[in-house]
Amino acid sequence: MNKKLGLAVAGAVMALSSAAQAGITIPAGDWTLDVSGNVNAYYINTTASGGNHSGVAGSLATGRDATGDRTANGINTGLLPSWIGFTGKTRQNDLDVSWTISFQPSVSENTVTGDGAVPGGVTNTFLNRQTFLTFGDASWGSIKLGKDLGVFASDAILNDMTLLGVGAGSNISGQFYNTTLGGIGTGYVYAAWKGQIAYTTPNWNGFQATIALTNPNQTSLNSLYQDRLGLEGKASYAWTGDVAGKVWASFANYDVTNATNSYTVNAYDLGANVNVGNLGVTGYVYTGKGLGTTFMNAGGADVNGATRRSNGGYIQGTYVIPTGTKLGLAWGISRLDDTGTDRATGASIVDNNRRWTFGAYHPLTKSLNLVAEYNDIRSEAQSYVNVSDAKSRNISLGAILFF
Repeated sequence: MNKKLGLAVAGAVMALSSAAQAGITIPAGDWTLDVSGNVNAYYINTTASGGNHSGVAGSLATGRDATGDRTANGINTGLLPSWIGFTGKTRQNDLDVSWTISFQPSVSENTVTGDGAVPGGVTNTFLNRQTFLTFGDASWGSIKLGKDLGVFASDAILNDMTLLGVGAGSNISGQFYNTTLGGIGTGYVYAAWKGQIAYTTPNWNGFQATIALTNPNQTSLNSLYQDRLGLEGKASYAWTGDVAGKVWASFANYDVTNATNSYTVNAYDLGANVNVGNLGVTGYVYTGKGLGTTFMNAGGADVNGATRRSNGGYIQGTYVIPTGTKLGLAWGISRLDDTGTDRATGASIVDNNRRWTFGAYHPLTKSLNLVAEYNDIRSEAQSYVNVSDAKSRNISLGAILFF
């Protein structure tokens, strides 16, 4: 059994080391095929209070849904979508060659048919997050071409304990999104899935670096029309022993053009994960100009193209008790500064989103984990916006199965 899984499952291992991971390995001539993935589902109960932030751009705790209801229930996929990935590997002409294609079906389909045959709202029942090839050698590194997780902020999400759970929901009326948000928007910006050409160095005694040209993400969230590729990179150092861990830093740079103006995005982050016995601690901070909040570039500039500054981070501690259950406590915040134009025009934008999470992750078998989480999310608008803080609390119970 091959224990090298796809990106999502590998990230989940970082968040919950008690989960046993083993892909299904199939020899196929010169190739070795690895099939791996997960299935997860959670009952999520959300209760909202505080001000109505439905008109506050960037707010994650809206306070109520469109009908004014402050409670919601759903059976949904968590932060990590259900996943099936296929990877083929071989050695040819002194090169390690591989390909990966993965699909992410969801249980969060709440349209009238329940199967996506009749689209509705923002529901997307089937994702394609990975389609890439790699080639290289341990002596000089590797090159990746295709679609995969972005480089900037990727370690932030892969070390987030809520990767195996729920974290923040989209909002009280948005539990039918394909996945929940975890710590996205309350501690880090989403790395997103991007077409890329990336070079990764060899592993030099724990040190490794990646540099990538990336497709800009153009969505209705930000109506952006970037006229050049983005540039993202990271460097990390990992070590083993009685005190094991990893430190990393990454950056992103984009030029942004929309219907009325243009600006440049620059972002930087720094993080560390340290494990001593049953105790694990993760700390992460980021800062950027034009970066926006929650999704990269979303809300990064005002109507005149003046960039908004953003920053945030999270701190997380986990401990494995004698039963094998991993208990975790995390706090995170994402801030977005306003501009003079925002204040002059009364732009209704968020000031910060912050989150407390308490989670319990229990390995019922070597493949199956039971998960329980409590999340408290609060959103604060800019000081000149006359609305009180919005709050939402969710309790989630479910399971995640790796294969």
